Amino acid sequence: MTNEIEKWDPILTERVMGTIRPVLKRYFRSEVHGLDNVPAGGALVVSNHSGGQMAVDVPIFAADWYATHGYDRPIYTLSHDMIMIGPVGSFLRRIGFIPANHDNAASALRSDGIVVVFPGGDYDAYRPTLTQNVIDFGGRKGYVRAAIEAGVPIVPMVSVGGQETQLFLTRGTWLARQLGPISRLVRNKIMPVTFGFPFGVSLFVLPPNLPLPAKIVTRVLEPIDIRKKFGKNPDIAEVDAYVREVMQAGIDELAAKRRFPVLG
Repeated sequence: MTNEIEKWDPILTERVMGTIRPVLKRYFRSEVHGLDNVPAGGALVVSNHSGGQMAVDVPIFAADWYATHGYDRPIYTLSHDMIMIGPVGSFLRRIGFIPANHDNAASALRSDGIVVVFPGGDYDAYRPTLTQNVIDFGGRKGYVRAAIEAGVPIVPMVSVGGQETQLFLTRGTWLARQLGPISRLVRNKIMPVTFGFPFGVSLFVLPPNLPLPAKIVTRVLEPIDIRKKFGKNPDIAEVDAYVREVMQAGIDELAAKRRFPVLG
């Protein structure tokens, strides 16, 4: 069986980046700062996730990374199984998306690749706009274990603006509980309610609204050497709390510089 990371196609990735980079720069006026904080060798980039179904965190980071450093070192993104099926899944694998599981993460990190993970997943991506600048992974800490076992640093990354691409009203955890079997069928613990253009209210992803052209700013923070800071037997919860604390400080700094919603 072919290793997932071997499916990455640098030629296709370069073509895709060349197509989407102008769109990201013009529509979202995207900025990425701190790329030099990504160290050589395997690195686990841990980020907040924003924008709901239309999240553009990875394309924004990847477009700037590849433009600066070329295509010798791939970016792998740990992704939900639901988007990794059929022709779409095959295409995503060729540009660096891999199913989120322990073996894939370990393999990508051992290859000295950059692995991007969003611990909060859809829970984070659909956080209410009123709490858009709060780091909340929903209690998920598996990323810490992955970094420790691979012996790689955690590189925190934060962004602002993604939760302004539409109005995120509620994650809808209560609604997901009410729907019971339907929620379990799509493996979702949330049923978010959003408001956007052109359809107004949207439940989960239907009808699919277009993202507003909010300015999105991303910053890569300094890497965290887990064993150097926490010793040979680091406590998972303690590391997770520290990572979230560092990220909260980083996102607070970015948010403080933002003058207006959407406009940035």
